Amino acid sequence: MVAAACFGLVTWMLPATMQMEFFGEGLQEISSIRVFYACLVGLVVGAGISAFTEYYTGLGSKPILKIVQQSSTGAGTNIIAGLATGMISTFSSVLLFAAAIWASYALAGFYGVALAASAMMATTAMQLAIDAFGPIADNAGGIAEMSEQDPIVRERTDILDAVGNTTAATGKGFAIASAALTSLALFAAYVTFTGIDGINIFKAPVLAMLFVGGMVPVVFSALAMNAVGKAAMEMVNEVVRQFKEIPGIMEGTGKPEYDKCVDISTKASLKEMMLTGNLNNWIPNISSIGRKVSISGQQYVSC
Repeated sequence: MVAAACFGLVTWMLPATMQMEFFGEGLQEISSIRVFYACLVGLVVGAGISAFTEYYTGLGSKPILKIVQQSSTGAGTNIIAGLATGMISTFSSVLLFAAAIWASYALAGFYGVALAASAMMATTAMQLAIDAFGPIADNAGGIAEMSEQDPIVRERTDILDAVGNTTAATGKGFAIASAALTSLALFAAYVTFTGIDGINIFKAPVLAMLFVGGMVPVVFSALAMNAVGKAAMEMVNEVVRQFKEIPGIMEGTGKPEYDKCVDISTKASLKEMMLTGNLNNWIPNISSIGRKVSISGQQYVSC
């Protein structure tokens, strides 16, 4: 359905042929059908992401069964198998992204890359819908356990929760893929509008800021994990305190202080994430040290 909609929009809004400038290759004549094919590339990437995600995270798949087997020998081998599976799962996805960028650019230049990303994100509503399935199934399992339902109910919700984890991973895969395609189109637009000739990684300021930029996602993730861990510890300590000081909670005769837990969560979401949020403001200031470098009369932006 999305492909049919893309075909209708392309044939209706675009002329039969267009003149497009390929980076470093001059003007080329591109037909509207090639733009439609670029859209199809984005849709194929989305389908590929779903297939790869299902293979590496789906219930009963070979990688998952391998992790289950290694879990029998302890938590250490379980963690090793899980990390190894997660790392190797990026291989097929990265090759898919690279092929999508090459194919969409060959079809319609950077315009084709941008439309491939847009076509893939045309399924956003569906992805968000299936992404919400995971938390719903997880909460259902918790409710079944707390309400002391039959064990078979918990077993069924665990199966649904496993499927929900796969749908959540699929949604994240779509987000990463769209970012990979969109980043190239945005970078091309940046180069075009600023009028720079290129970015020379042989210059020291450029290479230095390249490493700084590569470090940002890792540091951001670490700060976010530390914030979550600290908030979780405060929450656990508060729950333990209430169990000790408020009698009858487990029997249902005592009322827990729910507001204290909500307060901890709210304060942590605001306070602990301040450093993580400010990271995005510090990096541009650091990169401005080598903002522009003049090389043989040409302007090269460092970061």
